[in-house]
Amino acid sequence: MTYSTRPPGAETGPQPSPPAAAGRPVAADQHTPAVPDPRPDPAAAPVATAPGAAAPDGGRPAAGPRLASPPKPRGERDPFFDNAKYFAILLVVSGHSIANLQNVPMAKGLYIFIYMFHMPLFIVITGYFSRNWTFSPGKARKLITNVGVPYVVFEVAYSVYDWLVGRHDLEISLLSPYYLTWFLCALFLWRLSTPVWQQIRWPLAVALGFALLAYMSDLGTTFDIHRVFGLLPFYVLGLKLRPEHFELLKRPIARPIGAAVLAVGLACSYVVMKHMSVRWIFWKDPHFKLGVGDFEGTLMRLAMFGCATVLVAAFLALVPRGKHWFTALGATTLYCYLLHGFVTRLLNFTGWWGADWMHTPGGVVAVLSGAVVVGTFLCSTPVRRAMSWALEPKMTWVFTPLRRPSRG
Repeated sequence: MTYSTRPPGAETGPQPSPPAAAGRPVAADQHTPAVPDPRPDPAAAPVATAPGAAAPDGGRPAAGPRLASPPKPRGERDPFFDNAKYFAILLVVSGHSIANLQNVPMAKGLYIFIYMFHMPLFIVITGYFSRNWTFSPGKARKLITNVGVPYVVFEVAYSVYDWLVGRHDLEISLLSPYYLTWFLCALFLWRLSTPVWQQIRWPLAVALGFALLAYMSDLGTTFDIHRVFGLLPFYVLGLKLRPEHFELLKRPIARPIGAAVLAVGLACSYVVMKHMSVRWIFWKDPHFKLGVGDFEGTLMRLAMFGCATVLVAAFLALVPRGKHWFTALGATTLYCYLLHGFVTRLLNFTGWWGADWMHTPGGVVAVLSGAVVVGTFLCSTPVRRAMSWALEPKMTWVFTPLRRPSRG
């Protein structure tokens, strides 16, 4: 993003598919994975047999032990997605941390690489856990308290923060998302549109059409609308994904393929960085602002959608499957996302980004290391306890029972 007071980096073997209704849709930072019905089907459940023993149905002897995988207890989180979100938020913090170091080729290539897929990754996961979102009272209230309220709180907080250091006059507008809050604004609108995408044919093609058309016109800055439309296909893609799709990425063969794809993507970033404006990767400018016509711009956007999707899949193929010390941190990535901006902007206000030692390869490595430490801390339990009033407020006093129209 390029503006005077905001930093340039302002811009997350196959198994049977569980029923869609089992998952509880929530934001990318909170979820309860869909789980299969724990009651076994007597006619279909595999049983354990000893090697060489006759099959229960009188068929050929079993070649070896076949053990049915026990279903996960209802409500248990899948560590795969928490792990994915933890590493994804580290990419976000790292990207914002090196935004002011792009005069170093090492930082610029890495910056373009990260920005090509880090937000599409979060949006795909968010869409996946929004598959069953409806306008039911409970889910609508969650949308207000866990997305709407944090948007208002941090829109005000960042505006006041910049005003206190004298960067601009105090101006607060909920219609123009400021800095990191654009994601909450977009998420609110995407969630509201979920029932529509779940009921039309070819939703992904329609969403892609909207995105491409949006970049052909100047839609203004209200709600950061170019991003809302431009990144919509990734949300709809997440809506259409099913557990078996992620199981494909968990196969052993997927890991080396994913590593190779990411390595090629990183190399390509260093190749194109001298020929591509970084404004493309913010997903927010129409074609005319990027100095290209609609035909060239549409081809570029299609290429970016394809590259981002491939990189997201490659990244997920490398994500650890089991529980680790960082798994629980993946449940609180929204805290890190909204809070780390105060750190990066403080360094900007105090002139730290201008330090000569930072603008060297060694300085870039040091900054990235610091970003990992800060990102990890901001996902920790003490931070969540201190800031839950803003990100997960208990606001039962605001709501009333659902009002239904009276019969006339």
